[in-house]
Amino acid sequence: MSVAAACGFLLGLSGCGDPAPQSHLNSAISHVVIIFQENRSTDNLFQDPVLIARGADIAGSGVNSHGETIPLAPIPLANTYDLSHTHPAFEDMYDNGKMDGADLVPKICYHAGCPPNAAFRYVSPSDVQPYFSLAEQYTFADRMFQTNEGPSYPAHQFILSGTSAPSPGSNLFEAENPFNIGFSPVGCTVPLSETVAMIDPAGVETVKMYPCFEHETMTDLLDLSGITWRYYSPIAGSIWTAPNSIRHMCEPTGVNGVLVCDSYEWNHKVIISKTQVLTDIASGNLANVSWVIPTGQASDHAAANNGSGPSWVAQVVNAIGNSPYWANTAIFITWDDWGGWYDHVPPPKVLKDCTEWGCGYVYGFRVPLIVVSPYAKAGYISHVTHDFGSILHYIEQNFGLGSLGYADAYADDLSDCFDYSQKPLTFHTINAPLDAAYFLSDKSPATPPDDD
Repeated sequence: MSVAAACGFLLGLSGCGDPAPQSHLNSAISHVVIIFQENRSTDNLFQDPVLIARGADIAGSGVNSHGETIPLAPIPLANTYDLSHTHPAFEDMYDNGKMDGADLVPKICYHAGCPPNAAFRYVSPSDVQPYFSLAEQYTFADRMFQTNEGPSYPAHQFILSGTSAPSPGSNLFEAENPFNIGFSPVGCTVPLSETVAMIDPAGVETVKMYPCFEHETMTDLLDLSGITWRYYSPIAGSIWTAPNSIRHMCEPTGVNGVLVCDSYEWNHKVIISKTQVLTDIASGNLANVSWVIPTGQASDHAAANNGSGPSWVAQVVNAIGNSPYWANTAIFITWDDWGGWYDHVPPPKVLKDCTEWGCGYVYGFRVPLIVVSPYAKAGYISHVTHDFGSILHYIEQNFGLGSLGYADAYADDLSDCFDYSQKPLTFHTINAPLDAAYFLSDKSPATPPDDD
């Protein structure tokens, strides 16, 4: 059976092992902010000597399909080529756990071409110093894995819902980005000709479905408990704007012959803006739970970003850290998928026991995770296995919610990253090349995902 065999924790099915144990309700945190960047593996983005000296598992070389050791070489954050990060590219690089197939990952070369050993690269430390500063001061996790084994579209469904299944009880889930998207909208507002490949328990992508699904999301649990939330995204129909693909969050409505989302949630809680998260923090309007999605320019996505991502993240964190919200906020900074870049750590199986759905589901590759909070452990390296479900599980535990029963139910709740008995950490402004005024005054259109 393929490593993509879909077990029930992704799909809301039973009989897939015991859920992770429940933990304490933490009343010290009343605000959670999820900053979701794009397409970087842990080895690629965090060649930080300070973290490495503290024991972070970061490799400086890798092995290719010929058994050759390839030193990782530096590359700018705003590089000029991309790498495939589809499910087949995952299979190539994973190679049944040998992690020796990065040279087989297809390259997407533009006018400047692709260098040799294109996947065996790391981002120049000078380009990502704000990330290093955050990771060194607070908690850095070197065993954070994306839940899915493919690209951005399903990954964004997981960070919202803990699943990419089309409906409760389905034995399919989204595997890829929708077909023929280019820069077009996706989700419940696209023509019926648009489809997305679904993967089945055997790891086969033979079924294609319209990319508009219906199941419970984390926002439903929050609404039931009166917990406020907002989802900030600069483009309504982006593959990074997960609510557009959930029917009850979108409620597609025809306006002048064009489908648009028109639900109460969409009109009041999904914020289509590049920078409103900054002004909401400044004006005291931060919701209890916030998802923060970048523009293409600030996304860190290969061949699509302009190098501003570390500054963007730093300014969101600075806005919180220099406000009254700092005292009761937990910020999770992570990346939606590995982007095709080499990483040396084979993802573990989520489940060990064999069931009718297979003998364990394998996570996707490692992505970085930084936990920032006055109660985050200072200078701590977490070696505990986490995934996107861990962030959802944390929210559930923190606010005393029920469980979605998807990836959240089988993930840990990030308890090792916090110490609520410690003296709250004092916030120190994160230095970054671009300040908040740069983003607030930038009137250029947000570029959409160029996610092949």
